[in-house]
Amino acid sequence: MEFSIKSGSPEKQRSACVVVGVFESRKLSGPAEIIDDAAGQFLGDILRRGDMEGKAGSTLLLHNVPGVEADRVLLVGLGKEREFHEKEYRAAIATAIRQLNETGGFDGTLYLTELGVRKRDVAWNIRQATLVALETLYRFDRLKSKKDDVRRPLRKLTFCVTRRNELAKAEKALAEGIAMAAGTSLAKDLGNLPGNICTPTYLADEARKLAKEHGLQAEVLDREKMAKLGMNSLLSVARGSDEVPQFIVLRHKGGGNGKPVVLVGKGITFDTGGISLKPGAEMDEMKYDMCGAASILGAMKFAAMMELPLNVVGIVPAAENMPGGAATKPGDIVTSMSGQTIEILNTDAEGRLILCDALTYAERFDPECVVDVATLTGACVIALGHVATGVFANDDGLAKELIEAGQGAHDRAWHMPLWDDYQEQLKSNFADMANIGGRAGGSITAACFLSRFTHKYSWAHLDIAGTAWRSGKDKGSTGRPVPLLAHFLMQRASRVPKRKKRG
Repeated sequence: MEFSIKSGSPEKQRSACVVVGVFESRKLSGPAEIIDDAAGQFLGDILRRGDMEGKAGSTLLLHNVPGVEADRVLLVGLGKEREFHEKEYRAAIATAIRQLNETGGFDGTLYLTELGVRKRDVAWNIRQATLVALETLYRFDRLKSKKDDVRRPLRKLTFCVTRRNELAKAEKALAEGIAMAAGTSLAKDLGNLPGNICTPTYLADEARKLAKEHGLQAEVLDREKMAKLGMNSLLSVARGSDEVPQFIVLRHKGGGNGKPVVLVGKGITFDTGGISLKPGAEMDEMKYDMCGAASILGAMKFAAMMELPLNVVGIVPAAENMPGGAATKPGDIVTSMSGQTIEILNTDAEGRLILCDALTYAERFDPECVVDVATLTGACVIALGHVATGVFANDDGLAKELIEAGQGAHDRAWHMPLWDDYQEQLKSNFADMANIGGRAGGSITAACFLSRFTHKYSWAHLDIAGTAWRSGKDKGSTGRPVPLLAHFLMQRASRVPKRKKRG
């Protein structure tokens, strides 16, 4: 897809299709009014005849509109003007893109990006329009023998801004949106691949490929190196599988000698539950248990594409959780890299077992902060549904920063408690801690478990079990929380003092 930014009057655009909005009840948006004046009230006459009311999600495609240089004019319903906010804006963009992709024209010029969204500026409009456009056009059909071809697919999109002095800001936002969408698409692709293809080794190879393409540094630790480091908690998860575990480290060095932001992603490429076997229904969706890892690779791609003046480290502990003769059993006790012992009461609580060693490993980077991302608990789905990601942190300032980043990205998250009272549920008679704390507050006790390995730095945990993928007829990876992480990294980078150039 080719994108561009333009400032100009809508009736003068030489395009296959110009897109403008209509509010309820039949109220033309500003750009639509300009077209209507040029067309001698052509649009107004059509609306008065009842062809369109302006309801959200509705469209009307017009050909050969008088006084307009574009071949077509697409009217997009925006709903009630007083209720037109972020969600409605994104929905209107998605509706427009779907229709443009079916018109038969190769290009479109969108004036929806000129619409006012409360508390948002032109950069937000452009960034979100780019994300939504590429998300709407995203298809995962690489494993189909016959692909659904679009007759004349959309190839070029032009986003319009009201004033010429907004062009530079809009161009920057466009670049950010393209990079975010690229990272999100990578996360989606990895998540949607089946477990027989996207193995821990495949993830490691993709990380190396990403490093080569974007100038990152990559290192992959094998089982022997992990054992030497004492990562016995992580290795206990992989014992029942023929797939070898991998410990992936990616580094983006854009911040000189500054302390890095460390991102850690859970990479369970398939989760049967191990000996604590999951029920068979919907077990196929456990290929998505590596979406935390996928989002870290997506965020690293964004950082590299934007050349952020920030040091970022991405860590992915990757393994497959399978039952087998050598598999870890309920009641087994392992010693983590930190030296703390863990009684494994449930082998299906494996994500925290690989993350705890990764969080200990993160100490060696002397991080500014650490954020881990994991499809960790079904309990978080019960608490927050499929709308918000759960945020747990030992630093309220970091939690607030992530939540604000999620608001800016429309990839929202909610702050959950991490009080010491919940730690009681992790007591074990035989080890330093148990790996589960019972049904009550399951997402919180899982975060409490991880917190025991993060005392040396500022840390936050994102539980994406409810937001990483969709089920049902629209089943597939969402790519979340790549947009949130991208905004978070952008905010961090914006606070880094600019280094003076030599000479």
